[in-house]
Amino acid sequence: MGLAVAIHDSTDLVSYEDALDGPLGGRKKRAFDMLAATAAIIVLAPLLIMIAGLILVLEGGPVVIRHQRIGRGGAKFGCLKFRSMVTNGDEVLRNHLNSNKTALEEWTATRKLEDDPRVTKLGRILRKTSLDELPQLFNIFVGEMSFVGPRPIVEEEIDKYGTAFGDYARARPGLTGRWQVSGRNLTTYPDRVQLDRDYIENWSFGRDLSIILMTVPAVIKARGVY
Repeated sequence: MGLAVAIHDSTDLVSYEDALDGPLGGRKKRAFDMLAATAAIIVLAPLLIMIAGLILVLEGGPVVIRHQRIGRGGAKFGCLKFRSMVTNGDEVLRNHLNSNKTALEEWTATRKLEDDPRVTKLGRILRKTSLDELPQLFNIFVGEMSFVGPRPIVEEEIDKYGTAFGDYARARPGLTGRWQVSGRNLTTYPDRVQLDRDYIENWSFGRDLSIILMTVPAVIKARGVY
């Protein structure tokens, strides 16, 4: 069964490549990502197909969306996720924010909504269990993301990072990372930026493995996930 994908623009925002010595972690981190992503895709293939089928039957297409995020070097890439929102999400969000001042303040501060009217019933389950992010294994395989790294941001968040964006641009965004195992949406935005900066400044392969192990109980507890 084919997965329907909504494709967005993937042009570069700005190139930092010449200023970088190389991606964070170098060949060792990239080799681990490729091997682990390949193994995970093979092992989880039945689950991926089952989730795709449920979305298609219960919600219709598209099954997978490609949301534009900022990656290493400031380049834009299509971050893959199982669709967890209604297809007219932009319109629903705009109407909700226009009629709800509290929601507008929450969205402005965090780019998140705890009670997001765009999320479908099945989508809430996928988000609560982080299963909606499994297609990012393919982003990892092709080198757009890493298993561990800063959380992928959208273009509008660059200003929120300020001078820390230069640090962010040194690494591939991660499927998991410091923010994901530190309470996620329970943290403030400045806390998120500092977690990313600390990860990049103090990177080690052992620390990556530790974060991966911490991700399992974090997903089970689902603290700050919505």
